[in-house]
Formats: sequence, C-alpha cells, structure tokens
Amino acid sequence: MGDAQNSQMQSPIPDSPEPSPARRSVVFEQPLNERMRSFLRLEFLYQQAIYHNDTPTAWSSRAAVSCLLEILAITSRGDPKSDVLKDLERQMGLLRDFQNKPGVDTTRLRSVIAKLSQRRDELQASSSAAMSKLRESEFLAAIKHRSAIPGGTCEFDLPDYYHWLNLPGATRQADFNNWLNTLRPLCESVTDLLWVTRENARARTEVAVGGTYQIVFERDTPIQLLRITLPGETVLFPEISGSHHRCSIRFLGWVNAQSRPMPAGTDVPFVLTCCT
Repeated sequence: MGDAQNSQMQSPIPDSPEPSPARRSVVFEQPLNERMRSFLRLEFLYQQAIYHNDTPTAWSSRAAVSCLLEILAITSRGDPKSDVLKDLERQMGLLRDFQNKPGVDTTRLRSVIAKLSQRRDELQASSSAAMSKLRESEFLAAIKHRSAIPGGTCEFDLPDYYHWLNLPGATRQADFNNWLNTLRPLCESVTDLLWVTRENARARTEVAVGGTYQIVFERDTPIQLLRITLPGETVLFPEISGSHHRCSIRFLGWVNAQSRPMPAGTDVPFVLTCCT
C-alpha cells in the first residue's frame, strides 16, 4: 500500500520550524529504517538544544549540554555527513522531476530546491576536523563520562563545570553556540530533509476496526516514515510495530500515570501518512 508524492509543494522550507500555538491535532511518527530513526533523533535533540540554550538559566544550560552530548554520540556512528549529503541529492533530484508537471507551483518548488542546495553546500564545507576536535574536548568529555553516573555532574564531581554554569548567561550561550555551530550544518540539513519528506506525502483518512489496523507496503515504493494523526483532545494513542514491509497499529486509551493503557476496542478514525 504505497502513496504517491504530492505534485504540489504546500510551503517553502521554514527557517525555524515552530509548533502551532493551538494544539488541534497530535502526530505520532514511526521510522521504518535505521537512517530515518537517526534523523528523527537528531531533529529531536537539536530542537531541544536550541530551546534550552535560549533560556539563560544554569538548569537550561545543563539540559542543552546534555542534548549536545547525545548529538555527538549519534553522529559518532557511521558516516552521517555522507548519508545526509546523499539524501539531499536524492530529494533534490525528486523535486526537479516535478518542475515540468502541470499544477506545480514552480516558484515555491525552486525555493525548496534552492534551500536544499544551500544546505548541501554548507554541509560539504563543514569541517570534519572541527567535529573531531569537539568530540575530543576535555571539558565536554569529562561531563559525558560523569553523566553515566546518577547525579555524577554535581558540583563536587565537576567543579569546572559548576564554575562554567555560574558564569553569566550570555557567556554560557556564546560558548554553547560555538559548540553547536560545528554540528549546525548537519542538524539543519536533517531538519530540512525531514520537512520535505513529510510535506511530499499525501495524508488519507483510515479507520482502525476494533482499534487495530494492518498495513502491507508495496515493495517498489519503500516507505521511510509512518505518521498517525489524531485529534488533540483524544485520549487514544497508537502503538506501532513492524518494518518497511508491513506495520501493525494498535490504539490504546490513556487512563492515568498509575494505570496501564486500555485497548480502544472500538473503531478509531485517524489520518495516515506514508512518507517515502
């Protein structure tokens, strides 16, 4: 069960994606391959890092550094720069194929392609040596090492970290931005790739009979990401399992933090988006 890409882009890539102020719906995402799983984690951590660094408190700086260390851990596996560059080229090629199709907003499409091209150039120009230097930072390495111990980053464990946390907020933000700038080309490329992946897919309304739904994907249309959209006020959430061949969705009802979720047991309408 594959989905064709939309022939019309809905909006140019936002410079800084922000959540809608009114929560009208909630989207649950399920990656269907390892690369997409890494991309979603990088996006998740990068957005948190930026959010916490914009708050000038010592606790927020701790949270921002924690996100930075997790990003470094993810990017130390394999060759993420090469993977992202290949995906940028792939998406630009797919988008160029739309330029001669009827009904396409060519101005908007060119804007998206130009933004991805900019990301590609920035990522190609980024220094792998700078990323290695960041990983080898004694200051950050000490925090990473002590973070594996419960409460291991207390002031008596890391007095230099505690001293840094007590510096003026502007100083901490500047230091953190210097660290994050090394990772920014990679993280922003991933963010824009995910935006294009989501926007290129067509959503459709489905019904999970008795609260369950099965999907079998077409072999010639590999799906990378599954998105389940539900009304914001619902008490239901999906439990998704499977692979790029097939998936099973089971809807559960939230009770409270002290009780186990209950199977929906009734038909559940939802919006399904299969992203290629």
